[in-house]
Amino acid sequence: MNRHDRDLLAGPGPRLLVPGAVLLPEGTADGWAVTIDDGRFEAVGPADELERAHPQLPAVRLPGHLLMPGFVDAHHHLTQSFGSALAFGEPSEIFRRVWVPLEGALDEESAYTAAKLAALEALRGGFTTVTDAGTRAGVDVDVVASAARDAGIRCVLGLVCNDADQEDATDHPAVLEQAEKHLARYDGEPLIHPSLAVSIPEAATERTLHATARLAAEAGAVVQIHVNEHLAGVERSLVRHGLRPLEHLHSVGALGPQLLAAHATMLTPRELTLLADTGTAVSYNPVASAWKGNAVAPATAMAERGIRFGLGTDGTRGDGFRLAEAAEFAQRLAYGLATGDSSCGAGWTWLERANRGGADAVGLGARTGAVAPGMAADFLLVDVDTPELALSWDLPWELVRRGNRDQITAVFVAGRLRMWHGRPTEWDGPELVRRAAELARAAVARANVTRVHPTSTASRALIRSQDRSTAQ
Repeated sequence: MNRHDRDLLAGPGPRLLVPGAVLLPEGTADGWAVTIDDGRFEAVGPADELERAHPQLPAVRLPGHLLMPGFVDAHHHLTQSFGSALAFGEPSEIFRRVWVPLEGALDEESAYTAAKLAALEALRGGFTTVTDAGTRAGVDVDVVASAARDAGIRCVLGLVCNDADQEDATDHPAVLEQAEKHLARYDGEPLIHPSLAVSIPEAATERTLHATARLAAEAGAVVQIHVNEHLAGVERSLVRHGLRPLEHLHSVGALGPQLLAAHATMLTPRELTLLADTGTAVSYNPVASAWKGNAVAPATAMAERGIRFGLGTDGTRGDGFRLAEAAEFAQRLAYGLATGDSSCGAGWTWLERANRGGADAVGLGARTGAVAPGMAADFLLVDVDTPELALSWDLPWELVRRGNRDQITAVFVAGRLRMWHGRPTEWDGPELVRRAAELARAAVARANVTRVHPTSTASRALIRSQDRSTAQ
């Protein structure tokens, strides 16, 4: 597609798009089209029918392109983008040594820039929604909202409600008052959807765990909590409560459809049953498991039991296709090979969890995640006339196994063209990256970051030095 096509796609008012195919919840439909108005899909159906029904709309023809739902990142930390590479080679629970000090070193400009940088990467990778689990930076959370809004990405925005370290018990009502204000603050906002967050179960009192669940359920929002991610956290919970973290949340009444449990990598059969019985949702974060976790969440077992879950990056890398591939690949290595499961959920499972299932998990299932009438027009135009995808036998599988962000021609959020061939259409992406590089160096220098593993270059030099010493 050329500049003229871009101008047609970015134009105001109702539009009729006629791609080569449309990815529907039930599969790929060749020869279908969509009409878009006021940020939503108005009609979805066979192209000839829609063209007859809407003769006043000029058809924007998009041959060789698949129109598909945008990816939903079910777990992110937008203000951690300055330190993403600091996680390489690190053992678990790096939040104590890397993320807490790094976010604590951010001022308002650097927090805004870090969040917008993360949004830029997400949009480039086909994500139309990101779910931010709350920032530890000492700034108003609206700074993060402004960054997402200015970038043009949909954001489920968490407010951290930790209170376990507050000595004065009277502070408990203040935490809940702030939570209520946050849930009401973005009423009517088209792109910002408030949620509550607790870093880990032990970071909040039992009263707050119960109360935030109630507040979120009443508001139709979600509470985000990192749950059963690391062995050390599981063991601390057993020592303190005699219960594993997920069991502890159940005992205080915090499980339910309003809970989004991030990671959930270390689950017993009983805990899987608790998730299924309570309707609790999970963010399955396969790349995070590989980079700095203890285990891989049993996502194929979750799917079989009807447990709600989406896919999350945890800020590792913003490429929706690579995330879907990692989701399937991690299941194959962790569970499929040992049992002879050659399917491991097949391509459709991971593609669906990357969009519609993710939207449901983060509380936006009625708003986004599918190409259907009335849903937000959050979608991608993917070039399928490429060596990787042109010879198609099973497009869902091929998108999971062979898709990548280079094949994304355009990204739309709420019906507006936000990204064209990897560049923002409404603001200066390269200038943001330049400024982010400047601010990141200063922020990391201020932060008391402690890394266990040296850089790859230093590691190689150390190994060679050790080899020389052994030889001598």
